[in-house]
Amino acid sequence: MTSEQSVEPESSSQEESSSSDETAKPRHAGFAYTLGRSLITPLARLVYRPKIEGRENVPLTGPVIFASNHLSFIDSIAIPVAAPRPVHFLAKSTYFEGTGFQGWMSKTFFESIGAIPVRRGAGQAALDALELQRQLLDEGLAVALYPEGTRSTDGRLYKGRTGVAFLALQTGAPVVPVGLIGTDKVMPVGAKMPTLKERITVRFGEPLDLSPHGPATSGRARRLATDEIMAAIHGLSGQELAGAYNEAPAQGTIEKIKQALPHERR
Repeated sequence: MTSEQSVEPESSSQEESSSSDETAKPRHAGFAYTLGRSLITPLARLVYRPKIEGRENVPLTGPVIFASNHLSFIDSIAIPVAAPRPVHFLAKSTYFEGTGFQGWMSKTFFESIGAIPVRRGAGQAALDALELQRQLLDEGLAVALYPEGTRSTDGRLYKGRTGVAFLALQTGAPVVPVGLIGTDKVMPVGAKMPTLKERITVRFGEPLDLSPHGPATSGRARRLATDEIMAAIHGLSGQELAGAYNEAPAQGTIEKIKQALPHERR
């Protein structure tokens, strides 16, 4: 699953520009999602017996952003299973582009859990991802994102990137913080199949109105709004704070310099 794009202001390649046309409008989850939700949700609740707290905090209508910690691949299944309304995620477009029976199975599965294909990357590709999510919110739908950007491999909660706050401030959508507990034990990073021995907890916090922080065009507003989101997630998940961004070690001198210089992580 994604929301792992880094929206940094850098020049985009010709390939990224051409892909923007392909991702101009979200392909809505249709029959496969309706059928998948009706089958997967009760089955997952029966098998894993998730402990769900705070469902009453989730607005049942109108646009909403679920902002969650990220511990496992199955986070993107746990949230839709626990939420009282349909939830959309962005997923790597390669999951939808396979051929043959295996490709069909992959495409059908991801559509069944509300995933929408997007091309990953920085620059224009990342901006396209935010635009897709904005369009979904403008239609009154719910989207889920991971402010940390990518999965935590050590169980700690990392600093949030500002893309989620930007989207909330731009659209006015409330943010429902989500704390996931135990998903990393059910399916650790690198595992091919989830275990049936563990139980997860999904906690939905009270919706956050981030508008008092200022407009989406303000870097300070985005940072303060992001910090508020992450504080709420921390209160729900109880994770140890990493105090740093969750990003791969820099490769090469230029990348090390870029990471060392102060800049906004989206």
